[in-house]
Amino acid sequence: MVLLSRVNEPRTLWLLRGYLTLVALAWVVQRYADLPLTSKLVDALVLACSLALAILWQGELRRLMELLGTGRLDVLFGSRRADQLASGSVAVLSEAAGRLSQLRRGGLIVLDLGSDLRPEDFLNPGIALDAQLSVDLVLNLFAQDTPLHDGAVLVKDNRILSAGVILPLSRHQGLNRYGTRHLAALGITERFDRCLCIVVSEETGTLSLARQGRLERPITSSRLQELLSAAVVKSSTKAGGKGSVKPAAKAAANPAPLLPSASGRSVSADSPDRHP
Repeated sequence: MVLLSRVNEPRTLWLLRGYLTLVALAWVVQRYADLPLTSKLVDALVLACSLALAILWQGELRRLMELLGTGRLDVLFGSRRADQLASGSVAVLSEAAGRLSQLRRGGLIVLDLGSDLRPEDFLNPGIALDAQLSVDLVLNLFAQDTPLHDGAVLVKDNRILSAGVILPLSRHQGLNRYGTRHLAALGITERFDRCLCIVVSEETGTLSLARQGRLERPITSSRLQELLSAAVVKSSTKAGGKGSVKPAAKAAANPAPLLPSASGRSVSADSPDRHP
C-alpha cells in the first residue's frame, strides 16, 4: 500500500499493479493448483518481470536504498509537512525567471517543497546564504561575473538557503538534446518528488520547469507562476490534508498538473549550456 500511494505516474502505477497481480497469481497456482509445470512457468515469468522492473526502476530503487540508509523514513512515507511558498515568493521567482530569460542569462533554481534536501544530496552543496528571497538577489547570483552563477540556487521556506549548488545529472537515455542545466533539473526532480526546478537556458533564454523528472518548455513567466501556484496547492493537499492553504493556493486561476510539452507545440532543443 505504501508503494502504491507513493507512485504518481499512471503508467508506472499500472506496471506495479500488473506485477503484483502476477505475483498473486503465482502464489495461488503454487498454493492451490497441483500443476508443477505451470507453476514453474509462472515462477519464471515473475522472475523475468522482476528483473525488467529492476532495470526500469533502477533510479527509484537507488533512491529507496539511499533513504533507508540515511534513516529518512519521513521522506519515504511522505509524512513530512509540505513547505509552503507564499504568493509573494511565487511572484518573485516568476519575475526573476522572466528577467533572466529576457537577458538570456542562464539560471537554475531548486524549490524544496518538503523533500528535506540535505548537502549530501548534491554533488556540491555550494555556499550557505540563508538570505531573503528577492528578484535583485537572484539576478545578482546568476550574473556572469560572479563565482556562483555556474551552480543552482536552493530555495526553501521562502528563503534562499544556498547558491552555487552542483546537482546530480539525469541518467536517463535519450536526453542528450538537453543542456547541462536541464539535465541537472531532471536529475534532482527524478529523485525527489516534492522538488521543483526552474531552468533558464543561457543560449536561447528558454524558460522551463522540471518536476518529477519531466520538463515543461517553453513557458512564459505568467505560465510559470500558474504552475508554481498549482504545485504548491497539490503539495499541501498531499502532505497537509486538513491544513489550511496559504495565499499561494489562490494565485492560480486554473491550476493544471505539470505535464511534459504542455505548451502544445514541440520546440527544437537548444544547444547545450556551457555551465551546469
